Amino acid sequence: MIFANNILTIITFLPLLGALFVMIVPGNDKLAYANIKRIALVTTLVTFALTLVMWSMFDPQNTSFQFVQNHEWIGNVIGYRMGVDGISVLFVVLTGLLMPMAILAGWDSVTKRVREYMIAFLVLETLMLGVFTTLDLAMFYVFFEGGLIPMFLIIGIWGGKNRVQASYKFFFYTFVGSVLMLLAIMAMYWYAGTLDITKLLKVQFPPEMQIWLWIAFFASFAVKMPMWPFHRWLPEAHVQAPTAGSVILAAILLKMGGYGFLRFSLPMFPDASLYFADFVFFLSVAAIIITSLIALVQTDIKKLIAYSSVAHMGFVTMGIFTANVYGIEGAIFQMISHGFISGALFISVGVIYDRMHTREILAYGGLVEKMPKYAFAFMIFTMANVGLPGTSGFVGEFLVLIAIFQVNVWFAAVATLGVILSAAYALWLYRRVIFGALTKESLKSILDMNPREMAVIVPLLILTILFGFYPAPILDTIAPSVEALVNQISQSVGMGAEPILPH
Repeated sequence: MIFANNILTIITFLPLLGALFVMIVPGNDKLAYANIKRIALVTTLVTFALTLVMWSMFDPQNTSFQFVQNHEWIGNVIGYRMGVDGISVLFVVLTGLLMPMAILAGWDSVTKRVREYMIAFLVLETLMLGVFTTLDLAMFYVFFEGGLIPMFLIIGIWGGKNRVQASYKFFFYTFVGSVLMLLAIMAMYWYAGTLDITKLLKVQFPPEMQIWLWIAFFASFAVKMPMWPFHRWLPEAHVQAPTAGSVILAAILLKMGGYGFLRFSLPMFPDASLYFADFVFFLSVAAIIITSLIALVQTDIKKLIAYSSVAHMGFVTMGIFTANVYGIEGAIFQMISHGFISGALFISVGVIYDRMHTREILAYGGLVEKMPKYAFAFMIFTMANVGLPGTSGFVGEFLVLIAIFQVNVWFAAVATLGVILSAAYALWLYRRVIFGALTKESLKSILDMNPREMAVIVPLLILTILFGFYPAPILDTIAPSVEALVNQISQSVGMGAEPILPH
């Protein structure tokens, strides 16, 4: 019972404990660096194992928060409050899954400041887990914004040649967007007298106040997702970030915006969410179409995948603001699926970048002759990114499109064109990199994936196919909480508007 009551604390702060061990490892030679890497890997693997234990103990039919801890902390205003429900529990598991893979992805390529590199990632893991587990609004803001610092350092120190500019751009965009959210948090405290999220979910904010609160939270979450046109920081950050940084940025950090919409915007500001739904649909469709067209003309592999992430997040925001069961389930499934698909794609880019030290599409061609294992894995992830039936990428997009067709046929019809465009740029990339004649001398001695790279790629490959054919573990976990959320929205909507009900 003690373990169950404290499991979220253990999961959240275990990576921080690992960072302390990394900090005290003596020496700066190869042996010390090897020990540092092992400590970081073991810490993240144990954390992942604990997230699986938590998932196995989680009761999906119980729609209230579970594993709850609630202790007053700072002036009886900010509390140490932890808990997860069906909406947040899988994001905890996803974070635990991808962190050891990120550590392995940079195992050989990172040779300078290895100690600081591992500390940055372990601290970042604690901050990301805190976002999904905290039940205090002030602590959510601390965790949400705190993740900027280690990622800023990861891009700025271990990134590419323009890393400093990219890291400042990343920090500036995301921090400025969050200043408005801080003001909104203070306004919510003055009105409700609490920062406890479980209590705030029951507060009926006036419709006029909801409008301003919704806009303030939207400013932060839209940049974090990122939604079009607030996405300008993302492609550059991805291009300059090291492989592991790109994996975490695409797979976890982008999902914090979507999680924020689900945790705060929809249940706390239902009237405003209904009022702004068409606005969000417009931005989502614009993201899907415009960024897909931009991806078609990219010459850098990482930048192409980064723009595809913006397009896929368009499906997520569209699904969330349909406010019906299919849409929200599809959005959550899409975020989970995109987590390991985008992570796998960036790891795949890192595999060939470590060999050739270039991400230019024109520098490759005919890799299937020398790297058949890599070609097969990259094909599966490319098909999943397109949304091919039989892969996990299909399930989320399909549910979202069903939901948006129930709400607005025109937005749905235009969004469907994005599926065609995603197939165009993804297949074009695969053809140029993998197929064709192997004519470049530099590629004739290239080697296929080694055991370490296979250990990272194969689990993601299995999950991509498994959840494509059998999505029940994810959908069964989230369904009761999603239905409870939709019912709450239906009952809370005022202003004489017709509530959006599940079909």
